[in-house]
Amino acid sequence: MTKTARIRLKREKLLDQGVQMLMEQGYHGTGLKDVLETVGIPKGSFYHYFASKEAFVAEAISHYIDPFIQRLDAYIQDPQLDGLTAIRRYYAELICEVEQGGFKGGCLLGNLMGEVGDTSELCRHSLKVAVDHYRDIQKSALFRAQQEGAVRNDLNAECMADLLVDNWQGALLRMKIEQSVQPLQQCMQVLLDDYFLPKIPK
Repeated sequence: MTKTARIRLKREKLLDQGVQMLMEQGYHGTGLKDVLETVGIPKGSFYHYFASKEAFVAEAISHYIDPFIQRLDAYIQDPQLDGLTAIRRYYAELICEVEQGGFKGGCLLGNLMGEVGDTSELCRHSLKVAVDHYRDIQKSALFRAQQEGAVRNDLNAECMADLLVDNWQGALLRMKIEQSVQPLQQCMQVLLDDYFLPKIPK
């Protein structure tokens, strides 16, 4: 294995562990020493991989959201699914996973938005990029669903995608205290099975 490949592998391991610990302990509860010890990298080596803890967390944000974006995009690109069905199936899968995981963690983006979204400019920027990208993929699916006649046309697709992202984050927080997926199911039912649907004239 080349030196470049070894560095890339160690960065990936640090990011994997960082995401896990940030989910469990938050930004302020996650110490670099613990991350490094778990991965088996000497403390003095950290700055070979990341410039600072903020830079590390900013990259961990992208590392965290990328698999969700890839999974969502796979649903949307499935030729067998229309735009609305693709989004419904994606969120249904997430709800099942959250329930199987014991309602823990929620979403790293939402957790960090509340913890450092207005105190770390570097993390704030990374969070905004991640949220915007995530939103834009859902916007493309909703725009397609509008063209397919499955979603109302009197609302902007971007506005509806924002509503999805924002309400999902709020439902995840409610889920933690309720210890139930009911807030998530209600969120999706109200938006995807009612509010976003074409309105039938009375």
